[in-house]
Amino acid sequence: MTELSDLYTYSSALGDSESDAGTFRVDIEPAGPTFHWSDGMYRLHGYHRGEVVPTMELLFAHKHPDDRERCEEIVAQVSTTGGFFCMYHRLVDAQGRTRRVLTSGEAVLGPDGSVVALEGVMVDLSRTLQRETEQTAREAVAGATATRTVIDQARGILMGQLKLGSDDAFQMLVSTSSHRNVKLVVVAAELVQLANSPEARTYLDRAVRAIQLHGRPVHTGGRRAG
Repeated sequence: MTELSDLYTYSSALGDSESDAGTFRVDIEPAGPTFHWSDGMYRLHGYHRGEVVPTMELLFAHKHPDDRERCEEIVAQVSTTGGFFCMYHRLVDAQGRTRRVLTSGEAVLGPDGSVVALEGVMVDLSRTLQRETEQTAREAVAGATATRTVIDQARGILMGQLKLGSDDAFQMLVSTSSHRNVKLVVVAAELVQLANSPEARTYLDRAVRAIQLHGRPVHTGGRRAG
């Protein structure tokens, strides 16, 4: 059996660590397909070389039940018509761990134009996706914290300038946001920026008065003037 070499992989999310990966070749013969797996392919499926003989049945048995049918369809299509293929799917290894993998390859054509083999690679993206998801979550939390900080600062400015309570100052910011049809954090950031600029003191006073005007609660049921 031909032993295939593994891949050199790189993931920006993992830094110096490599993603696990493997290469494969499937020779399509009249007696049935013959599989050639690199050591990485065995690792991805939870085995060591020599523990199992790769077959089409074994390959698809490790696909996640929700992904198996579509993977079978793609492999059958490429085996018949040729071409390239790329599948992002879930793999359940021999230890029951679910991996998210990308399988990509192409059909090898013989002299008569028929498909004689499938060659490709499988890369485990599980750790990369986990790292990127965690990073996105951290950035979202940091962004939310920064947003709250800006809004709290703007609320404090209004409380000091207009002698308001915390809730009234916040509602004034909300009303101004609605009146201007812009996000609350934008209104707050503009106010904080003006407050932090000594040259913009006049504009800060104007901005506060504008917020006071637009954020003034509407009273109903009272007597109309005139």
